[in-house]
Amino acid sequence: MKLASIKNSTRDGQLVVVSRDLARMTAATDVAPTLQAALDKWAECAPKLEALFTRLQNDEVDSSAFNPADAHSPLPRAYHWVDGSAYVNHVELVRKARGAEMPESFWHDPLVYQGGSDDFIGPHDDIVVPSTVFGIDMEAETAIITDDVPMATKAGNAAGHVKLLMIVNDVSLRGLIPGELSKGFGFYQSKPSTAFSPVAITPDELGDHYKDGALDLSLTTHLNGDLFGQPKCGVDMTFNFLQLIEHVTRTRRLGAGAIIGSGTISNYDRSLGSSCIAEKRMLETIEHGGPKTPFMQFGDRVRIEMLDDNGSSVFGAIDQTVRQLES
Repeated sequence: MKLASIKNSTRDGQLVVVSRDLARMTAATDVAPTLQAALDKWAECAPKLEALFTRLQNDEVDSSAFNPADAHSPLPRAYHWVDGSAYVNHVELVRKARGAEMPESFWHDPLVYQGGSDDFIGPHDDIVVPSTVFGIDMEAETAIITDDVPMATKAGNAAGHVKLLMIVNDVSLRGLIPGELSKGFGFYQSKPSTAFSPVAITPDELGDHYKDGALDLSLTTHLNGDLFGQPKCGVDMTFNFLQLIEHVTRTRRLGAGAIIGSGTISNYDRSLGSSCIAEKRMLETIEHGGPKTPFMQFGDRVRIEMLDDNGSSVFGAIDQTVRQLES
């Protein structure tokens, strides 16, 4: 099934069930008012939402048009958001770009950070930044939403805790990252609000394209209408989502509604392009001695989308324009 949160007068929006083709939606208020409320009682709510999804597919329930521009991120705010760097090839390139060596341990010990989760933005909301000097960059990723996950959950026992899947634009301000990381305390100012796809889907919606804790489709990014990259999510993923769950629960539980991101999708096959500008700039530096591609400017538009084997959008598109903060 496919679920979304429609903007209304509340912080967390209204939970709706969305048709498989993303054309129609129906309110799920009788099941749960919000997605977080549904996740809090997932064992009880999921079968009811599935039944509603089936009725929607069969035109057995009142529905209206689904407009992604009216949608929040599926969870407009979350209790926990942890982003990984599962594609270590990407980590290596981006660290080179800022002159940082990559420890060998990164190949067998996942790298994660806990991001701000109080103010996600909608998939069609503007990316608002005070200045282009900050080095505005998109990062196309995938993500999972979990139920309650016990401490010390092993990867082999983690599959059942993956309840929903999304795609992500985890915006980075590259000009601020080196200074922040040099303090030894991690990202903060360099990671503004994150956007997720218009809908979150259950793993069964992908069939064989979700297996072993990874999505096995391409994630396509367009910048100002031009194809920027379409790497394959299931290729060169050093750590799958089940391994990331094991890593992040080593010393803590995860609460229902926790989001885990994959980090920027990246393949060794460079013909597939990149999912962020920083990686492309590093590859240009290696090949030409310096970067050619600028970071995003005000008015630039980024579109991130995953298509199935028939060319249909799976999650709907993240489609955002960069805008300057008004003084």
